[in-house]
Amino acid sequence: RGLAMAEEAAVRAQAETVRRLKQDKADADEIAKEVAKLLEMKAQLGTDEGKHKFVLKTPKGTRDFGPKEMAIRERAFKAIISCFKRHGAEVIDTPVFELKETLTGKYGEDSKLIYDLKDQGGELLSLRYDLTVPFARYLAMNKITNIKRYHIAKVYRRDNPAMTRGRYREFYQCDFDIAGQFDPMIPDAECLKIVHEILSDLQLGDFVIKVNDRRILDGMFAVCGVPDSKFRTICSSVDKLDKVLWEEVRSEMVAEKGLSPEARIFSILEQRLEASEEKIRTTETQVLVASAQKKLLEERLRLISELWDAGIKAEMLYKKNPKLLNQLQYCEETGIPLVAIVGEQELKDGVVKLRIVATREEVRPVARWGWLCDPAAQPCRPCGVSSKFCSTPYSSSLPHAASWSPEVLLCPALGSFLSHHLLELLSSGAWSMQG
Repeated sequence: RGLAMAEEAAVRAQAETVRRLKQDKADADEIAKEVAKLLEMKAQLGTDEGKHKFVLKTPKGTRDFGPKEMAIRERAFKAIISCFKRHGAEVIDTPVFELKETLTGKYGEDSKLIYDLKDQGGELLSLRYDLTVPFARYLAMNKITNIKRYHIAKVYRRDNPAMTRGRYREFYQCDFDIAGQFDPMIPDAECLKIVHEILSDLQLGDFVIKVNDRRILDGMFAVCGVPDSKFRTICSSVDKLDKVLWEEVRSEMVAEKGLSPEARIFSILEQRLEASEEKIRTTETQVLVASAQKKLLEERLRLISELWDAGIKAEMLYKKNPKLLNQLQYCEETGIPLVAIVGEQELKDGVVKLRIVATREEVRPVARWGWLCDPAAQPCRPCGVSSKFCSTPYSSSLPHAASWSPEVLLCPALGSFLSHHLLELLSSGAWSMQG
């Protein structure tokens, strides 16, 4: 009994040491070391029956998710992934741990928050801190210069958790990136559109999207006389302004500164695919919005926005003035089945061309949607435009593609009309999504 009392006293003394270090805001590594020592002492403290005390709980900074919580999370993931696919994104996955040298030095001061693993088979490993550095490693290793990808996965940070404020050591990150060389701001505009679509779909209430440019912050630092060598560490401090008071941030800146069986199955499937030379689509894009001449970027953006809003999975090339041949070749390479072409003559005539990529056939369905133009050649109900462009009588069935003419009526209701058009084509089974 005397030994047990001595052990309990030692545990209390160690607990007081940890409390004092936290109160004095000591170095995080020192605190973590003493906390680990305290936990080990508690585990070795025996009960009256000589058994170790054991409490069932999740590790600090983590939590379980029950069926109800998972249903909510899966609903959110579904909405997010659906938006990414609608914009033509491909999905990738990377290992949950990376070589330590891959992550070292990439996060500045936050590198101390990386979880290091014990030496396994001669390799020093660390749990991934985010999805950005693994993505950069993936691009460099595979020599990929252009890709639009999304990645939703867990990341790990050896931080002091504040679970009441949603701050954990294990949590999901949702990354969407457009990598490559493009004309300025066109991919950025689509990223903003995606954020708006997702937040609107999740019905979170009113929201504000803040746009950040690191170059602006660097310029402010330069004007304020911050040395180049301290830009990164100061950025880390400024990043805390939305969490702590300015006085604390200022004080910090001034005063501180072998192969599993499952893997073999996928390897076999990948090798068979390469041997067969079968072309597999990696996106679900249904239509590419293209232009026939220069200076039609605004018209392409307006049309593709209407298609996205209508639920159509659409893409466009991130060039101000792309050549039509390059746009058609992109469709053939990626397996996009349809291309909507806007040109000067089409805008003048009030029409847009829709082409089946595989057959190079330009098509137009009959006016089967009574609200667009009726058999009596009444004005288009959404916009009042005469239905003179409609030369085919009203029909309740979709004719064979060979009987379609090469133009589609264009009006302010184009997005809705073209959406109906595309949905009819895609549901008619004229081609498969595998291209």
